[in-house]
Amino acid sequence: MKIRTLIVDDEPLARERVKRFLKDERDVEILGECGNGTDAIKAIREKEPDLVFLDIQMPEKNGFDVIKSIDSNDLPTIVFVTAYDQYALQAFDVHALDYLLKPFNRERFHRAVSRAKDQIDSRRRGELDDRLVSLISNITTEKKYLDRLVVKSVGRVFFLKTGEIDWIEAAGNYLKLHVGREAHMIRETMNNIEGKLDPAQFMRIHRSTIVNIDRIKELHPMFSGDYSAILRDGTELALSRNYRERFLELFEGST
Repeated sequence: MKIRTLIVDDEPLARERVKRFLKDERDVEILGECGNGTDAIKAIREKEPDLVFLDIQMPEKNGFDVIKSIDSNDLPTIVFVTAYDQYALQAFDVHALDYLLKPFNRERFHRAVSRAKDQIDSRRRGELDDRLVSLISNITTEKKYLDRLVVKSVGRVFFLKTGEIDWIEAAGNYLKLHVGREAHMIRETMNNIEGKLDPAQFMRIHRSTIVNIDRIKELHPMFSGDYSAILRDGTELALSRNYRERFLELFEGST
């Protein structure tokens, strides 16, 4: 029987690497691939894979969010794919869960696949679930989001509470933080800041825009299938199709 496999990673090159290495595994069937946690949850529920290569560090929903969203009775065997440092990886060793540390080579990959096959063949899924629950408890409960940022402006340094930010705009190697009528620049990337901000308060609506959800007043549909998000101060921001579905679910759920 084929081992039904799903690949989850927000980096296309990382997904291609896993697919390329899996070509050597004749008893593995690739069901598909997902570029974010939301799609992964849907695919796991619908396709019921035996094995999932799951990236941990993804925007929006990370690998741990995916696991927590799936009923423990339906959890497949998981091989984590991660860029975590060695200190963080000690947690995986303690809980006897397998992981692939980026960048991994072919030999290490096939060793992980072999272990995954043993878990599947011996039907030890219940034991694996306990390990996953324990791991998540140890790691995710310690996660804290930024509540303030250090901003340097005109020879002064001050602290800015994240809750005061209306929206964030990408500006080359910098980010522009819009706070009322003021704007402050910090040297940071969109992906990094997205992972540091509380997703219950901030949401990415475009590859170059993150918005404070509380500042949104209404949405306007556009001819292209995109939306326009209107903030309470009248600012109009584009909501692109890539982020539309997840955003609309939240927006509709709050009305």
